[in-house]
Amino acid sequence: MEALLKAKLPCEIAAVISNKADAAGLLTAQAHGIPTAVIAHRDYPQRELFDAALAAEIDRYAPDVLVLAGFMRILTPAFVGRYRGRLINIHPSLLPAYPGLHTHERALHDGVKIHGCTVHFVTPDLDHGPVIIQAAVPVLQGDTAETLAARVLHEEHRIYPQAVNWLCRDEVRLDEQGRVSLDRLQQGGHPLISPGLD
Repeated sequence: MEALLKAKLPCEIAAVISNKADAAGLLTAQAHGIPTAVIAHRDYPQRELFDAALAAEIDRYAPDVLVLAGFMRILTPAFVGRYRGRLINIHPSLLPAYPGLHTHERALHDGVKIHGCTVHFVTPDLDHGPVIIQAAVPVLQGDTAETLAARVLHEEHRIYPQAVNWLCRDEVRLDEQGRVSLDRLQQGGHPLISPGLD
């Protein structure tokens, strides 16, 4: 939330909605005069009922883009379909590697040398939506899950505002085939090699 606010995006943050009343993003939003709401998932015996209540609250604000951050609930296919091409998420791995939880621990266990984060469109398949942008970091000798997570989080705070910026400017979209179309794509072509070459 703070990274998105600091980015001074070319769009208005209409509201911040959480399923947890103690989410830090709610306090940050309130401090900036942004409307907030809590739809507690525990109040709904079925996921479909929770998703319907969540969608009703979201639709009150008529957002162009929905940005998930720290939202640890699996959304139903109907909910995802309702916001197709407008619903994005950030994940702490280089998808499709390490979907789900404990990404840093799994990367360290597997001995990978490059790890990172991904912003993607949300689809019914958990953490498998079309990729908008990724950032990679080297896995350093002696890394712990905490040190690796901190390095990845720094990159998350860089690429998530960029992805939202592109969406606000209509420079990235999901095409009819379910692929990402990005205007003015700039790719430097610089490889990240870890450990480095001599």
